[in-house]
Amino acid sequence: MASKPGILTEWPWTFLGNFKYLVLAPFVGHSIYTYFMSKDESQRDIIYIIILPLLLSRVIHNQIWISLSRYRTAKGNNRIVDKSIEFDQVDRESNWDDQIILNGLLYYITYLMLEQAHHPPLWRTDGIIIIALLHIGPVEFLYYWLHRALHHHFLYSRYHSHHHSSIVTEPITSVIHPFAEHLSYFTLFAIPLLTTIFTRTVSIAAVGAYVTYIDFMNNMGHCNFELIPKWMFSIFPPLKYLMYTPSYHSLHHTQFRTNYSLFMPMYDYIYDTVDKSSDTLYEKSLEREAEVPDVVHLTHLTTPESIYHLRLGFVSLASKPHTSKWYFWLIWPITLWSIMITWIYGRTFIVERNLFKNLKLQTWAIPKYRIQYLMKSQRETINNLIEEAIIEADQKGIKILSLGLLNQEERLNSNGELYIRRNPQLKVKVVDGSSLAAAVVVNSIPKGTAQVVLRGHLSKVAYSIALTLYQGGIQVVTLDEEEYKRLNTKLTPEAATKLVLSKSYNVSKIWLVGDGLGEDEQLKAPKGTLFIPYSQFPPKKARKDCFYFSTPAMITPKHLENVDSCENWLPRRVMSA
Repeated sequence: MASKPGILTEWPWTFLGNFKYLVLAPFVGHSIYTYFMSKDESQRDIIYIIILPLLLSRVIHNQIWISLSRYRTAKGNNRIVDKSIEFDQVDRESNWDDQIILNGLLYYITYLMLEQAHHPPLWRTDGIIIIALLHIGPVEFLYYWLHRALHHHFLYSRYHSHHHSSIVTEPITSVIHPFAEHLSYFTLFAIPLLTTIFTRTVSIAAVGAYVTYIDFMNNMGHCNFELIPKWMFSIFPPLKYLMYTPSYHSLHHTQFRTNYSLFMPMYDYIYDTVDKSSDTLYEKSLEREAEVPDVVHLTHLTTPESIYHLRLGFVSLASKPHTSKWYFWLIWPITLWSIMITWIYGRTFIVERNLFKNLKLQTWAIPKYRIQYLMKSQRETINNLIEEAIIEADQKGIKILSLGLLNQEERLNSNGELYIRRNPQLKVKVVDGSSLAAAVVVNSIPKGTAQVVLRGHLSKVAYSIALTLYQGGIQVVTLDEEEYKRLNTKLTPEAATKLVLSKSYNVSKIWLVGDGLGEDEQLKAPKGTLFIPYSQFPPKKARKDCFYFSTPAMITPKHLENVDSCENWLPRRVMSA
């Protein structure tokens, strides 16, 4: 929101929430009906029905840029601005698709109002030339001066400051403007298209190419990594006046009073508003190598839908705790395709980067799902992927690698000890976080508790908890004889004296639970029981009259930067122990 919001700041359909797409429904329905159901051949117009596919292609185009930008900036090579992105920016930019809805409405209305727009040919060279010339001339010129006007304190405070709230840009930052500002931009971009319509030189290719060009340049200019090679400017030097670079526009967001041009810097050169450091930043960004972190957290995919919740996936989903959405059924072919790719081929990839004071952190992900970790046939493949990641971290000089979720599973690799035995020369420290997880669980137990139930698969964390509870004078009760025997062999003789095997489920209302806790056992627990998981994944909730804690996790300190996504099911700025 701008600092002093002006008129027409809010989008008209904001109150509709996720149902805002319905404003397009009458036009979509009418276009489909007239094309497929009309008996009059003149009513069947391909340009009318392909407006919807064009809008969908723009959504996909934007999403590709979002994923690419987040991957490249996390990796670090050619990154332009190092400052962090936080949740407030993600929330502010969550309505990036509003401009696609607006454009869709205006496309449909223009088609219905102007008969000249009907039945255009697939290609017309003269129309494409007209669009190119009008963009280079009136559109770029008028945008330059409109942009400078928007930086006047009156308009800036009421409109354009909303866009400049994002110092570190992402591709979708390019379209984050108040409603009134978007109307002015659409008016400018409509000049070439309306000219071709009125001169009857419009073509399907010209419209599609021009819209795609605008989206491409907008996304590229805000992607925060440099990708335009120097050889392009060496071969054709005037190109520097006809095409900006991501670093060129990035300076506009950090310096504010320079580099006003839309996509073609020539007007900045004409009116002497080029930032003096444009060339220096461009070369510096091109030469920048991939970042080497101090710490790497190695995690993996969870459910098939989790690929959309990654930071590289859908921004609006990644910024909220993982929940299943009904519309995932509409994109199940993409989900199935991603599963097949990870099944056949996959490499560890960088998900995000963080900064904690002077420590650089990265999260890497093994492209395997939870269900694959439970399959014996996949264990060797997964172990190889984890081992390759550890060796890569060691070769890069990374100091610590932590194993997340099932990457530290005892049945898979004995909490990472397998890799240490195989590679005794490793300098990188491989940790599993079990001590911290145990500490979080123990500190979650209400004060004054004298007895707890320990139930579920016994892991390294479970043994640590049992020993700590003994030292704190708390009695540990098991409900399974096999678990009782295993705990007895792991604990010291003194600690074993505090271990009790019980046949009753009513001995305590504090249950420490791991994997393997079934719904039937939850139903046997007394009313008001507090379930505290020590497992990597939360138990499936079977009781409404009981309380369920999250898996071992902690609120991140304020000094941890660049936190703009949620870790699986955990709330914002909460990380698993």
